[in-house]
Amino acid sequence: MRTNLDFSPFYRSSIGFDRIFNLLENASPPQNADNWPPYDIAKLGEDTYRIVLAVAGFGEDELMITHRPNMLVVEGAKTENDEVHYLHHGLALRSFARRFELADHVTIVGAKLENGLLTIDLKKEIPEEMKPRRIAINVESDKKAASKRIESAAA
Repeated sequence: MRTNLDFSPFYRSSIGFDRIFNLLENASPPQNADNWPPYDIAKLGEDTYRIVLAVAGFGEDELMITHRPNMLVVEGAKTENDEVHYLHHGLALRSFARRFELADHVTIVGAKLENGLLTIDLKKEIPEEMKPRRIAINVESDKKAASKRIESAAA
């Protein structure tokens, strides 16, 4: 389902934001989306974030975290034990893959598994060359004098 928003006015004054507009247009969740495992996303500071997934029953060797450009993928696969015959099997230990869209320059700081919660810390680190900087304007004295002569001649 696409949004009813018209982004064409933004295209007139912005360059290179095509990816953001595409994300906004396609932001609606897919129908029948699997909401397992449950998770939280927290903003801890101006440039620090934390994702916490409830993965009770999964060990470190059964979880895989992959960082791709602008994408974080957390996958879990439980190995089946055929030796156990369950009379009731109510624990949701099914395989899963959870994807998170990341902004540019967001990196993974670390991950830990504790008490059934997988905690992933993220940080937005803008490279020095991308940070705002002041540009000096150089004025040459010859050009300045020539422009004054032209202005006075026109008058």
